[in-house]
Parts: sequence; C-alpha cells; structure tokens
Amino acid sequence: MEDLSERIIKTDEELIAMMQDAVQREQGFRLLIRQYKEQLYYVIRRIVLDHEDADDIFQNTMIKIFRNIDRFEQKSSLYTWMYRIASNEAISFLRSQKRLATLGDSMSEEVSERLLAADPYFDGDEIQKELVKAVAALPEKQREVFQLKYYDDMKYSEMSKLLHTSEGALKASYFHAVRKIESHLNNLNL
Repeated sequence: MEDLSERIIKTDEELIAMMQDAVQREQGFRLLIRQYKEQLYYVIRRIVLDHEDADDIFQNTMIKIFRNIDRFEQKSSLYTWMYRIASNEAISFLRSQKRLATLGDSMSEEVSERLLAADPYFDGDEIQKELVKAVAALPEKQREVFQLKYYDDMKYSEMSKLLHTSEGALKASYFHAVRKIESHLNNLNL
C-alpha cells in the first residue's frame, strides 16, 4: 500500500530538505521522481528521439541527481538544475554514440524520420511527425531554445540563467527556429 505522504505534492525546498536528510532521503527521492519524471523524460526524449535510449538516460540522470543533491547550490530553480543534468546526459549519450560527429550541428531529417518510424512509442499524427523532424533539423542552439519555449513554456529570463545567454539572443534564436519550422511545414503536401 502506498504511503499517503507520497501522493502529496511537495515544494522544491521540501524535496531538497528530505533528500538531504538521511532518514527521509529515499522517500524524498521517490517524490522527486514522481513530480518531475514526465518533464525530465521529455527533455531527454526530444534530444535523443528514441524511447529506449531516453529511458536509459533518464535513469542515469536520476542517479546523478540523487548523488549530487548535496551540491545543488539553489542559485537556480531545482527544475533548471535537473534540466541541465538531463540535457547534458542526453548530449553526452549522443556524443558517445558518435551521432553528433556524424550529424554535425543539426540532425538530418532522414535520421530523425528513421528513428520516429522505428519507435513504437511515437503515437503522433503526420503533422506531429513533421514537427519533430523540423525541430530535429534545427541547429543545436535553436533546437534547445525552441524546445524550452514551445514544449516547456519556459520564460526567457529562466532560459537566460539556464543557458548563460542574453534574453535578446534567445528571442532571436527562437524567432529563427520558428521561421525554419514554419518553412518546413509550409513546404509539405499534407
């Protein structure tokens, strides 16, 4: 039977305190996973595209978070800190697979299409598939900014702290990303 306290949403401060307390560490970690699993999984999934890889990377991300929670300095939000770990893990995975070296700054549409077609967990319609392909074809910085703004609805001020870039540069990256995606979608015969 599940403990009632595990169904209660905790604040980030409460989760951090629980994880820093030896007695409550595991319970705090379970709550942290429950509260952030979906968000972090999709951060990773949008980078690597493949469900199985994303699942493995998510597990590695959570282990890193568990081991390093005492190093979290609270200079940013907990989610921002975890987002950075998750995205770094996903990018490291791609580099270890030598996918980034092969694909350059942007993932080719052919590779993203093959990954989506082979993924039994992707249940989107044709337009969603084309959106994913268009996003995957963006240069890395534009792709990251677009994903944070479009999927995570993150404010530019928060993105600026996360990515160490000015808000103006982020707005420009997002603008160019949207234009490229619109161009891609407008060229389709759907």
